[in-house]
Amino acid sequence: MRLQGKVILITGSGSGIGRSTAQLFGREGAKVIVNDLNTEHGEETVQLIQQAGGEAVFIRADVTNPGEVSAMVEQIIAQYGRIDVLFNNAGISGVGLLHEIEPEAWDKVINVNIRGVFIPSKYVIPHMMKQQSGSIINMSSCIAEIGLARRASYAATKGAVLALTKSMQVDYASYNIRVNALLPGTIMTPFVEDYLKKSYDNPEEAIEGLKKRQLSEELGRPEDVALAALFLASDDSKFVMGAPFYVDGGVVFGKNA
Repeated sequence: MRLQGKVILITGSGSGIGRSTAQLFGREGAKVIVNDLNTEHGEETVQLIQQAGGEAVFIRADVTNPGEVSAMVEQIIAQYGRIDVLFNNAGISGVGLLHEIEPEAWDKVINVNIRGVFIPSKYVIPHMMKQQSGSIINMSSCIAEIGLARRASYAATKGAVLALTKSMQVDYASYNIRVNALLPGTIMTPFVEDYLKKSYDNPEEAIEGLKKRQLSEELGRPEDVALAALFLASDDSKFVMGAPFYVDGGVVFGKNA
């Protein structure tokens, strides 16, 4: 029970990595606030946590909307009195060569993936400052460190999140707030499956190609990232600050052949 009694907000936790993390955190004793735009998916996550004996509530809010996020945070504070961990997990994909991307599509990816980290952090951090403690986990990606074909908008956002993480850590270290980033590789989630369908004529062939570029020769599972998030959320990582945490099967430090 490494998170016993901790109040944890996970954005985008209706599916994929967010859902797996929410379930794991529930099993580890946390009071989990599940956030998602999709009410059905979010409530399913809550049910899974409760069926396993954990404690969870669902709050629908758009992470790019200041009013909705502010109201969500105030609801959490009213119910629990504190927020110990914020996992900025919500995000969307972006596919295409830069010159082919429509400005509206570019702006949407930038808005969700960067503003969607800024807005929840903006409203949670003052409460962490008051309690003189907290852990913030930002979802970056190994693509922040490497080039990847047809991913310009997504890469731009994940590089920004990594840089933001480091600056946030400097600003809030004196309040005993830790800020770290997760950099997953290719994880088989609905998010990635959707990307593969949109980007490749033969998704199965694409999956085999993705496996070959990783030292593990396997794609990651949502549970792999959830376990890394557990470490960063728990007191076990009290000396880890401003760090990029790779969960990529060896993509960044991968093969030459």
